[in-house]
Amino acid sequence: QVQLVESGGGLVQAGGSLRLSCAASGDTFGYYAMAWFRQAPGKGREFVTAISWSGGDTVYADSVKGRFTISRDNAMATVSLQMNSLKPEDTAVYYCAARYGNINGQYDYWGQGTQVTVSS
Repeated sequence: QVQLVESGGGLVQAGGSLRLSCAASGDTFGYYAMAWFRQAPGKGREFVTAISWSGGDTVYADSVKGRFTISRDNAMATVSLQMNSLKPEDTAVYYCAARYGNINGQYDYWGQGTQVTVSS
């Protein structure tokens, strides 16, 4: 099992940038694919991006492609989400998630979430 703690959320104006981080502890971080999801007020949780255990494969939702970048540091057991050109519709609680093995499938471990608010 892994425990996940997100940080880096906040309030930013449209067009600005934020960087989210997620620190993992517990099991060997390099065994896990990592992902970011988000949940906007009144909406369901949606997939944002994921990265394989090696960092060699990444997947992005169309809504963030070209603006967001996921990365990981297995030595530090962290995964980051660089968010550029932010839009008001990016406002949501962002969750870090992990799953053992490959990038596809259900994510079993979740952080508590960090709020991102983008003002227009």
